[in-house]
Order: sequence, then C-alpha cells, then structure tokens
Amino acid sequence: MDKFVIKGGNRLTGDIFVSGAKNAAVAIIPAVILSDEPCVLENVPKISDVSIGMKILAEMGASVELIDSTTFRIDATHLNNSAVPYEMARKMRASYYFLGACLGKFRKAMVSMPGGCPLGDRPIDMHLKAFEVLGATHSIDNGIVNVESDHLYGGHIYFEKVSVGATMNAILAAVKADGLTIIENAAREPHIVDLANFLNSMGADIMGAGTDVIKIRGVGYLRGTTYSIVPDQIEAGTYMIAAAATGGDVMVRNVIPKHLESITAKLRKIGVNIEEFDDSVRVWTDKPLVKTNVKTSPHPGFPTDMQPQIATLLTLVHGPSIITENIWDSRFAYVEELRRMGANISVDGKVAVIEGLGSLKGAPVKACDLRAGAALIIAGLAAEGVTEIEDIYHIERGYEDMDKKLRGIGADIEKRYFPGEPVAKSC
Repeated sequence: MDKFVIKGGNRLTGDIFVSGAKNAAVAIIPAVILSDEPCVLENVPKISDVSIGMKILAEMGASVELIDSTTFRIDATHLNNSAVPYEMARKMRASYYFLGACLGKFRKAMVSMPGGCPLGDRPIDMHLKAFEVLGATHSIDNGIVNVESDHLYGGHIYFEKVSVGATMNAILAAVKADGLTIIENAAREPHIVDLANFLNSMGADIMGAGTDVIKIRGVGYLRGTTYSIVPDQIEAGTYMIAAAATGGDVMVRNVIPKHLESITAKLRKIGVNIEEFDDSVRVWTDKPLVKTNVKTSPHPGFPTDMQPQIATLLTLVHGPSIITENIWDSRFAYVEELRRMGANISVDGKVAVIEGLGSLKGAPVKACDLRAGAALIIAGLAAEGVTEIEDIYHIERGYEDMDKKLRGIGADIEKRYFPGEPVAKSC
C-alpha cells in the first residue's frame, strides 16, 4: 500500500504541465472498437484507469502497442468478443462505455456494473433507455449488463436529466446505427466534444456536440485516425487551486483556457489572480483571499469534479462559505478527513457550510475517492506540519505522476511504499 507524505508550507512556483483528459480518454479508448482500421491515440494520460481500459481491449483481442509514453497504436479490427472481462470492468466506472461501443460494433455487449469512486448510486437506466430507443434490449443478471439488438436504428433520445455518461454511450451506440439519431438535453462537457471530434475524424457524422442537442447520422464504415486527446481541465483546475492555496505563482501549461472558464471565474471571485495565454494560465496570489459560495452544475457550470478541491481552498480563508452539490449524492465523504486537519465544516445533505479559519494542520488522512484525494493533497501542501495520505490508488486513477509534477514546482511530497494490498473502503 502506497502513501503520499507531504511537508506543508512550501510556496509553489514555476511551470507545471497538464496531461490528457482522463474523462475523454476513458471514452475514446472503448470508441476505438468502432473503427474499421487501426488508430493512433496521442496525449494519453498515464493513469490507472487508462491502463485498465487498454488491458480490457487487449483481453478482448485487440492489438495494443505503446509507441511512446503517451501514444498508443490500437488495432481492434479483428476483435470479435463483445464481453468485457468482469474483474477489470468492476475496477473503473467508465467501463460502461464498452457497452455503447460494443453495441454499436457488434450489436451486443456484456459488461459488469461500473465500479470506481464511491460517490453514491450509479444508475445506468438512462444509458439503457437510450439503447432501447435505438432498438436494443437489455437485462441485468448477477451484476452483469447485457444489451443486444438485431438491428440498430436512429431514434429520438430525450434525457430527463443531464448525464455525461449516458450522452457519451448514446453517441457510441448511434454512430453506426441506420438513420438519424437526435439526442436532446445532452451533456455539454469538453470531453463529450472530444469524443465526437475523435469519431468525426474517422468519418462519423456527428453535429452539435457541446450543445444540448446532438444529431448523429449513422455511417457504415469508420476509417483509422491519429488523434490527440484534449488536455484535462480538472487536472489543470486542481493545480490552479494548489497554487492559490500555497500563496504561489504557477504557470499551468498545456491547457485550453476556455475549458477552465467556470473555475477561473470562481477563483477570481475568491481573490486569485489569473492571466490567460493561448495554451496556459498563470495563477498567483498577492492579497488575502475571501469567502464565496459555490454551486456545482453541469457544464458550463462549476464542475462537481472540482468541488472537493475548492472546498479545501475555502477552509484557508476567513469567514463562512457555502458549497451546494447538485450532481452527486455522496460527495462530502472527504469532509471528515479535512476535519482531522482542523477544518470547521458542517454538512446537511447536499450542502456544506465551511467556517474558514485560515489554516490547516497536517494529519494522517485517507483518500476515499479520486477528487477527494486531490483535495487532501492540496490541504497537505498548505497545512502546517506533515500530512500522510493513504489509499492513494484512488488519486492515481486520474492524475498522472502528481507527486513528481508537484515536486517540480517546489512541493515537499514523496511517495512511500508500505506493505499491504490496497483495499477499497469509504471514508
């Protein structure tokens, strides 16, 4: 079992580089199944969720070749297996994208219910309803989801609630269906646009990605492509907050500033200075930060994946701030860990009230999910004393070499190995 050990108090300064987007990569990797020729993926993040996705492809019969540290050549043209290995699929939430990809390619798929971070129930009913509109039937037996269809036809899909996962799965299933598919109340996140751009680069006909209405005209053949995955705006936002929390001055590079607009706007409201360039943002502080309120919402609103990180920052300012979580039911599990570090936070359902005290103290804590783990790293960097973070396998699901990148801008953080196997557990 590995831990991060952080000695807090160092001011972060310098340049830090953002990797490819986790949330795009975990959908684009299954999407390669739809291609009728080999594909090359560039700017692929070196994270455990990507490693699992590649292993799933290989186990299903695809050829997966590592060209360099962030580039893969994948040939899924001879793949004829529509069943995803159970033990691998249950380790990652995004395994459900193999449902849409395999259904689109083989007209059938078999995948276990998703795993990943314990953020509350992960119903896939909207995914399955989208598949039904396209002509598929489904069943769930002993935790295994089966979908199949004799023929997929375009249809009109309306989501009663905005869902990133369901939107992406609907795109994957519809891209080779006969006729026109219209998705209304679609999610608009940058990684949805990236998935659509990837598929369009192979010859798909997808219009409207990034808006709430997406139109897909099915095609019979998808050619190979070389495609670079978009930068990760959540990783970028995490480093922006780390700079602010330590009173630092950091240039966050390899980003798309437009994707960071909701994060940038909120940080500026708190009093953080941000200067935008073509593919980077400079983040620094030169005055005391101030309290604010945050409400998460689907893109272009403030992202739920940044909620724990900004909550940590708000513990370091003086006065009360309120965070309202509108996406997940159980995203405040990290609060107890911040309390161990001296934070004053009370939670009532989906609302957290933070009485900012201006400081935190190092303590032994554990990461209970990916973004909670990132928040605890920020807390440790800003805290007085030493912070030890357990269960860092959660963090490594979505952040590439986070400790090495932070050391490069002045953090005193090291990864230590302790005997024992990681055990999934809640905070």
